[in-house]
Amino acid sequence: MMENKKKKHKKHLVLPAQEFDVFLNALHEAAYEIIAPTVQDQAVVLDQIDKSADLPIGWTDAQREGSYHIFKNGERSFFNFNVGPHAWKKYLHLAELLLFTAKTNSSGFKTFEPIENVPKRAFLGVRPCEVAAIQKQDKIFLQGNYVDTAYKLRRDNALIIAVNCGRVSGNCFCASMETGPQARSGFDLCLTEIRQDERHVFILEIGNERGKNVLAGMPALEEATEQDIALMFGLQEEARKKMGKDVDTTDIQALFYDNYEHSVWNEIATRCMNCGNCTLVCPTCFCTNIDDVTDLTGAEAERWRRWDSCFTMDFSYIHGGSIRPSAENRYRHWITHKFAAWHDQFDESGCVGCGRCITWCPVGIDVTQEIRKLQKTNSPVEIQRVVNHGNTAKIFSGTSILK
Repeated sequence: MMENKKKKHKKHLVLPAQEFDVFLNALHEAAYEIIAPTVQDQAVVLDQIDKSADLPIGWTDAQREGSYHIFKNGERSFFNFNVGPHAWKKYLHLAELLLFTAKTNSSGFKTFEPIENVPKRAFLGVRPCEVAAIQKQDKIFLQGNYVDTAYKLRRDNALIIAVNCGRVSGNCFCASMETGPQARSGFDLCLTEIRQDERHVFILEIGNERGKNVLAGMPALEEATEQDIALMFGLQEEARKKMGKDVDTTDIQALFYDNYEHSVWNEIATRCMNCGNCTLVCPTCFCTNIDDVTDLTGAEAERWRRWDSCFTMDFSYIHGGSIRPSAENRYRHWITHKFAAWHDQFDESGCVGCGRCITWCPVGIDVTQEIRKLQKTNSPVEIQRVVNHGNTAKIFSGTSILK
């Protein structure tokens, strides 16, 4: 029995906090550029760091609907804060990407694809909900019929170092989405910070061979004890119980599909500014637009891919105008896609419960509250609608998807 326990926990090691720079040096020795949380402009954002002192040591945050601020709490914890305005997609699914350049010549024109030199990057401090978000974007960009080569290049060069959550913000609901507060997969290495009396350590879990190879560049670490493991799981369970918000995901697809004409959408539209903040900070949103630009002579042109938002009028523009002309249409489309239609496309939810859309909404619209309103006043308009799934048309009872 003891052998089984030892085998189960053999990948858990103890990294003393005072040795954290040794860990960072091992990443540098392995030729990784380290991207991690750091404090800038009164927010915890993602940027390149060189040493542990660059981390938000001693900082924490307070988040609620439409509100975010950070402050010193007198502790020396390295990761005693939750997600900030930056999602890791900014380094994988770029906000702006040059697709190709076209130049005229005597016979017409020729296109040139950019040659990218993407560095190896260690993403340090990836929260469990964000690990799940990266896995969702992996499915979109890497596992479909078409592979996004720009995303693949960056993803292949990324080392994921997760950090489990020992605290939660007022807007977290990852437990409802089964994406946290513990990372279970999708990482190369995973850290859990433990502060107990004068002891300050990280329980380090090896996720795969790549993570193991990084540790080969530093002195051997001790194995975690059964007490360390129990304390680690205890912190995560405590965070789960203190989760600020929750969502009942039972039959959530039907909830949205059956309430397409619900009055709640018009009520939200009176508050929603259609600013698109929720889509920009969301770690899973991936919509883009294509822009073609030329120089003044017309001899050279560039094609750029840029982040877009389904909250903009032009996003749904087709010949004759926008098919989602109102704020009501656009908010309903976004949240329905995130919690319902995403299941049809990718067999899972598009939400990881990070709470960013709540924090960074200027008017504090809370998706968990809006879902609860739908559940409390669920009174669908009963008409038939047809949704085309590949070559098979399926008929559902609910409201029309056309409006």
